[in-house]
Amino acid sequence: MTEHHQPYPAVRAVDVHQPTPLAPAVPYAAPLVPVQPGTVPAVASVVLPDGRVVTGYTVAPMQPEPVAAKPAVSRTAVNVALGGVGFLAVCGGLLMLTAFVTALAALVTQLITLAAVVFGGWIAVQVLGSNRHGAGTTVNIRKAVIKRNKFYG
Repeated sequence: MTEHHQPYPAVRAVDVHQPTPLAPAVPYAAPLVPVQPGTVPAVASVVLPDGRVVTGYTVAPMQPEPVAAKPAVSRTAVNVALGGVGFLAVCGGLLMLTAFVTALAALVTQLITLAAVVFGGWIAVQVLGSNRHGAGTTVNIRKAVIKRNKFYG
């Protein structure tokens, strides 16, 4: 078997010229309105690498949209500040709640003390009160003598 080797073709230097594409005049479909130009636009000619000449009107490059101006204060700083204000408001509310609970506890303590004084006074009046109404029982206690397990009274 004989193998036939084919030599690679000779490498030649090739200059590749890429023409610059023209940017579209309008990025969106707008209605065409015929307008007379104020001046006659300049005609440009481009010579392609193969010798052909392309002639046409130049198109002004599109200007990019202006970048929106950043606010003087960042949104993060504003959010942190608002969070701090909210936290302070909550802390103030918690302080007021603590004061309210303390006052309520003091009121309950005073009411219990008042009830004890009033109820104790009522009991004292019932026990130590005079027998003006005639509802009480009188008990006379005499000196009694107990001798040899016998009561003499």
